[in-house]
Amino acid sequence: MIALSHYEFPMSELEKNWKNTTWVALDTETTGKYPLESEICEIAAVKWRDGEIVGKYQQLIKPSKKMNQTVIDIHHITNEMVENSPPIEKIIVEFYNFINDAYLIAHHAPFDLGFLAIEFEKNNLSLPLQPVFCSSLISRHVYPESTNHRLQTLIDFFQLPKGQAHRALDDAMACLSVTIKCFERMGDKATLNDILKRQGKKLYWASYSLTEVSKNAKWQAIFSAIKNNTDVHITYQGGSRPGKERLVSPIGLVRSPNGDFLVAKSEGDEQSKRYFLNKISNSR
Repeated sequence: MIALSHYEFPMSELEKNWKNTTWVALDTETTGKYPLESEICEIAAVKWRDGEIVGKYQQLIKPSKKMNQTVIDIHHITNEMVENSPPIEKIIVEFYNFINDAYLIAHHAPFDLGFLAIEFEKNNLSLPLQPVFCSSLISRHVYPESTNHRLQTLIDFFQLPKGQAHRALDDAMACLSVTIKCFERMGDKATLNDILKRQGKKLYWASYSLTEVSKNAKWQAIFSAIKNNTDVHITYQGGSRPGKERLVSPIGLVRSPNGDFLVAKSEGDEQSKRYFLNKISNSR
């Protein structure tokens, strides 16, 4: 992944106490699993400062394509519900302004970052410099006794009020509550740096930029194929036929701390596969 130029962010900021910090817990609901192929259909955020919630943001969003029943069954947001909602480009600036003065938290944060970074870049909004916090990763280290660290499991574990699962505002509220529980166990003197150490992985917006990836000549045909819903030939230095060109149907592209990858179906295969970008030597 692309590394952030750390000199751009004042690292002394990370010595702040968590209690003296403005936090925003956010959540997105989407039309599918993978950026580029799928879109955001609901977005929400909750702002916390000085021990209390000081702001909320929630918006249904009309995607460019109809949602299928499989995804509707997950979040229960129907095509009828979003019919009169604005498209993402109409609200992304106000959402950006809502979150821009805070440190962000999300449950499974890389998922949300992957979708939001695309929308920020499409609308010429600079990616925030500050690191992002993941309540899933933090809870694993701070509360290892929980059966697992899914959001709904943690809600039961902490006996928190239950909202509607897979709706953005309720999940953002739950994410904030879980995070505060974790911070409280770490103690009043814990700094942002202490929390990042517990988190284990440092998550920066710059690492989810697609603009930088799309500039690489080896992969430009892949982006064109995803945009135009066409097939593309790739030369893949992995799998059962390393170095051989293959025809694939791209589905989405995921930036991940464990390696960026293209999700695609190869000719003749029913199941989609991951093709790691660092192993794709050419596309046409």
